Amino acid sequence: MRYSADLTAGALKVPESRILADLMLRGIDDAGWREAIYERNVLQARSLKTAKRLRTLIRNRLETMTEEIWLLVRDGTGDEATHACLAAAVKQSNLLGDYLDLVVREQYRLYADSLPKKQWERFIDDCRGRDPDMPQWSQSTVQRLRSSVFQVLAEAGYIESTRTTKLQAVHIARPVLRYLQNHDEKHVLRCIQVGP
Repeated sequence: MRYSADLTAGALKVPESRILADLMLRGIDDAGWREAIYERNVLQARSLKTAKRLRTLIRNRLETMTEEIWLLVRDGTGDEATHACLAAAVKQSNLLGDYLDLVVREQYRLYADSLPKKQWERFIDDCRGRDPDMPQWSQSTVQRLRSSVFQVLAEAGYIESTRTTKLQAVHIARPVLRYLQNHDEKHVLRCIQVGP
C-alpha cells in the first residue's frame, strides 16, 4: 500500500521533534522513553493518548533518516530544523511527497498565485488510481489529511498560510540539501524542490 493516513496525527511538529531527536541522539532505552513521554510529559501533551500518538508519528519519521538529520532537527536553526522535519515527513509519507511533487510543483509551473484547496479531492482520486489498495477513507479523514498537508506546507513556507494558501518561494536550508544529496535521497529532494 503506497498511501496511508498517518499524517492525520499531525503536521511537522518541529518543537516536539527537537525533543524526540534529543532522546534518540542520547540513546535512551525503553524505560527512559516511557519516563520522558508519560511521566515527565516532555511533549506537553494533554493526554497519554496524544503523547503516544505524537511519539509514534515523530519517532517513525525521524527513524527514516540518520543521526545527521536528528542533529539538524535538535540543534539546527529554525529553517534547518523545519526543513529536516519536512524531509523526514516526505520520506515517511508518500501522500505528502506526491502532493508536493505532482500538485504543488504544477501550480508553481503555472505561475499560480495560490494553491487551490479544491484540487485536494482530485488528488485523492488520482492517488486511488496509482494505488488500488489505498483504503477508502471517510470524508472527515480526507479533510483532516488535507488540513495536515496544508499545515505542513505553511510551516515549511510553501504557502503564506492555510487560510490564504498563497504560494511563496522556498529555499531549503543548505545543510538539509547536502544531507539529502550525500545520502542519495533523490525522491525526497525532488519532492521538496518544487518551487521556482
